[in-house]
Amino acid sequence: MARRNSILTKREREVFSLLLKDLTTKEIASALFISEKTVRNHISNVIQKLGVKGRAQAIVELLRLGELSL
Repeated sequence: MARRNSILTKREREVFSLLLKDLTTKEIASALFISEKTVRNHISNVIQKLGVKGRAQAIVELLRLGELSL
């Protein structure tokens, strides 16, 4: 499923795919068997990579880049 030149790691893609489904940080952590802090770290890393200001902008940019799909 992952694209060859993806800017996202496998785990970042999993986190953002669940964010797209409107899951909370706590729900994502539970689904992926990781801590909420780790979920927040993945989100922060992606926001930094993209140079955007928040989760919503990150999602919009990832959709625009074809990194995520609805």
